[in-house]
Formats: sequence, structure tokens, C-alpha cells
Amino acid sequence: MTVWIAIGATAVGCYLVKLLGLLVPAGALERPLVKRLAALLPVALLAALTAQQTFSTGQQLVLDARGAGLAAAALALVLRAPFLVVIGAAVAVTAGVRAIGG
Repeated sequence: MTVWIAIGATAVGCYLVKLLGLLVPAGALERPLVKRLAALLPVALLAALTAQQTFSTGQQLVLDARGAGLAAAALALVLRAPFLVVIGAAVAVTAGVRAIGG
């Protein structure tokens, strides 16, 4: 029964957040600071999810082949490589580190 309470609470919470978004005046959304923050928010969320998936296993902080792959991808991005090259570099480095280190 506790799972259904959690599901119900989550559904109500999602509905209230959606309703709150609809109640915000249009003038508040047209401010330059709000527009800039809205543009940067998805990037920050994606970076946080990437870091969480790369450096954690369960409840522990780990540094393994995934970190090396992320570093390779970051270097390729700094060098302005195309997206497929960035992904390929991350995959190759991660696979190489796993092959060397077990």
C-alpha cells in the first residue's frame, strides 16, 4: 500500500508543479535573466546526470574506466571535434582502459 501512496503523492506533486507553471505571468517569463536561466538549465541537468552516472555505483563514489571515457570526450569537445568523434573517443578510451585494467 505504501507504493500506491508514493505514486499518488508523486502524481499530485507533478500536477501542482504543472499548475504552478501555468499560473506564472507571461511578463515574468520575458525577462532576460529568466530566458538565460531557462536556456542553461537543461545543460546543467544533463551535466549533473552525467556526473552521477559516471562517478557512482549504488551509494559509493568510484573512479573507473567511465571517468577516463568522460575525460576523453571532454578533451574531444574542447578540440571542437564532431559529435560522432566525441562519442567514438569516449567509447574507445573506456574500452581500452577496461581491457588494460580488467
